[in-house]
Amino acid sequence: MAKYKFIVSGGGTGGHIFPALSIADGLRKRFPDCEILFVGAEGKMEMEKVPAAGYQIIGLPVAGFHRGEIWRNLAFIPKLIQSMQKAKKVVKDFNPDVVIGVGGYASGPVLRVAANLRIPTVLQEQNSFAGVTNKILGKKANKICVAYDKMERFFPAEKIVFTGNPIRQGLESLTPHSAEAQEFFNVSSNLPVILIVGGSLGARTLNQSVLANLDLIRKSEVTVIWQTGKYYYEKIKGQLDADPVPNIRLMEFIPRMDLAYSLADLVISRAGAGTISELCMVGAPSLLVPSPNVSEDHQTRNAMSLVEKDAAIMVKDEVAVSELIVDALALVNSQEKCLQLSQNIKRLSTPHATEDIVAVIVTLLKKGND
Repeated sequence: MAKYKFIVSGGGTGGHIFPALSIADGLRKRFPDCEILFVGAEGKMEMEKVPAAGYQIIGLPVAGFHRGEIWRNLAFIPKLIQSMQKAKKVVKDFNPDVVIGVGGYASGPVLRVAANLRIPTVLQEQNSFAGVTNKILGKKANKICVAYDKMERFFPAEKIVFTGNPIRQGLESLTPHSAEAQEFFNVSSNLPVILIVGGSLGARTLNQSVLANLDLIRKSEVTVIWQTGKYYYEKIKGQLDADPVPNIRLMEFIPRMDLAYSLADLVISRAGAGTISELCMVGAPSLLVPSPNVSEDHQTRNAMSLVEKDAAIMVKDEVAVSELIVDALALVNSQEKCLQLSQNIKRLSTPHATEDIVAVIVTLLKKGND
């Protein structure tokens, strides 16, 4: 059998990086002797996370386009030109059999170069609303793996394959309220648990919502596991040291999300595609607060795709500080509603997403060998 070579391109956020690593792991499982090269954006999370996972990565100087502050785009065109030139050299030198794009700044130049060189490309669109770059890339991609229905609005229908989004490892089968999880978070077994996660960097609105309602949480019979994100942790820790809330478990970052999910009776989170895929997999009753600071407002669209199926509840960012914690405390004490949300969101899970995406890639390898 030929020794296959793959480029996986994209990143910028955990929502792009975790699927990319899952796909790479899936390819390595299918083809143990294959070569995999990641291409990311210089200075972004992938330049640290990908090598930590055991893969080689090359960075491009590419940057995003700022719609709100036009003056910040002076370097955009020069960086894009440099990135196209570097991407062309990387792709030609590595000579991959298939290139996979997962979204993020680096996907654009790499997939465009690969398509121009007639190398098969696969686009993995995680959101329910495709961004501008992916809509352009989709015209030349051989296959487009999606996680939501009605994506023919953005891509040629004959190229679309519904696979769902790959998620991080270890969430396939959880033990609810395991003794290990209770010990890890110092949580009692007889109190409801609310898990609040705003991503590794944090989410300002979620943090403000908790800080504005500390008295409500203090008086409640609920334990709150709160991931603040690294931007906010020290300041919030200082605040809680001065005014303790015994039923809050404060963390900058949660290294064991499997244990956190196993404890959570309710999850409060943003509505990134990767997070939603995880919530579906673990069947978590969820309150979603879409970020207003993302392109095409795709988080609201992601959240609404669940709300319309009675699989989650959405709280708008602008009212979260006054309403989110009040709603959460009421919901976590309604076992019937939480059970209904859990059952409905679990039905939307795609446990074989990684394997299905690898299968799509394999079809392109077979075509290339015909």
